[in-house]
Amino acid sequence: MLSKGLYGRRGLELETRQSEVALGDEDHVLVKVHACGVCGTDINFVRDWEGELMPLGHEIAAEVIEVGRNVVSVAPGDRVIVEDCTLCGICDACKSGQPQFCRSMYNIEGQPGMGQYMSVRYNCLVKFEGLDYRAACLTEPLAVCVTAVENADIPLGGSVVVLGPGPLGLMSARVARLKGAGFVGITGLPADCPRERARLDLAARLGCDLVVQAGRDDLEGEIKRRFPAGVDRVIVSSPPESMYDALKIIRFGGTITFFGLHFGGRNQITVDVNDLIFRKITLRPTFAEPAINFPMANRLLRQGQVDADALITHTFGLGRAEATLRAIVDGTEPIVKAAYDPWA
Repeated sequence: MLSKGLYGRRGLELETRQSEVALGDEDHVLVKVHACGVCGTDINFVRDWEGELMPLGHEIAAEVIEVGRNVVSVAPGDRVIVEDCTLCGICDACKSGQPQFCRSMYNIEGQPGMGQYMSVRYNCLVKFEGLDYRAACLTEPLAVCVTAVENADIPLGGSVVVLGPGPLGLMSARVARLKGAGFVGITGLPADCPRERARLDLAARLGCDLVVQAGRDDLEGEIKRRFPAGVDRVIVSSPPESMYDALKIIRFGGTITFFGLHFGGRNQITVDVNDLIFRKITLRPTFAEPAINFPMANRLLRQGQVDADALITHTFGLGRAEATLRAIVDGTEPIVKAAYDPWA
């Protein structure tokens, strides 16, 4: 079956490639992609990545079209989320109850989620009901946020600040509240463009107790007025240099969990190790591979605990791909989260 897929790299260089997609073997499933969210990683690729063109998209909601002979877990017509990296289930880490350390993962084999069809192994699929495809494609990024919040180990009624009001930051703030945080603040760039205004406005509507425009407002002052000793937890969804702000506002003995990446050379920071030791600060990176918490994330969406309609503000097809990705990079449209529809 022929499938058109989207690839990209620095400078918003995009390329559409057509390839033949087939089952491949008896353990694979052919799916038709109906929606694929634009991740911050995709934006990093089209803005900063200087290597070979990268397949774009891994936040995938699809329909099962055909199954291999060995597949009994799904059937044609099922609605599924595609996990981009799936634990193997048989390595030492998986069998020791620590699947997050699996190094023998199954993956989507270099296929772009921003494509029409994919062939994936059966255990990369999570069935869902009660959601449209557009909302369901939030399952993967929401699962990342659930994992980050779990890693933060928020004390009941505790104080949390999320750095970065992108989709992951906004969802992390919401999940932090669901996990029992009594105070949730969020920071973002100054609201000088439609993208940032839309995201900061949504943060307020989602119930964040404090919304700070970094570089314009005094983040440390705003936090220390409310929490003189600093906050219990900081979740960093913005680029690595945001860690400097996190270290200014975290309390003695607090935890910073972080998953913000940068592919344009700004991935290194300088940290005062003495300060970490003397203040007993825990730094806990979150890398949500293999895929974990997909069923929980999908349930939160289905129950309306996380509002997909508020988050996904734009849907686009191949003809609008460059314009939409450019608008996200430049901030010229009020895009909170965009979803790709290969059939639009």
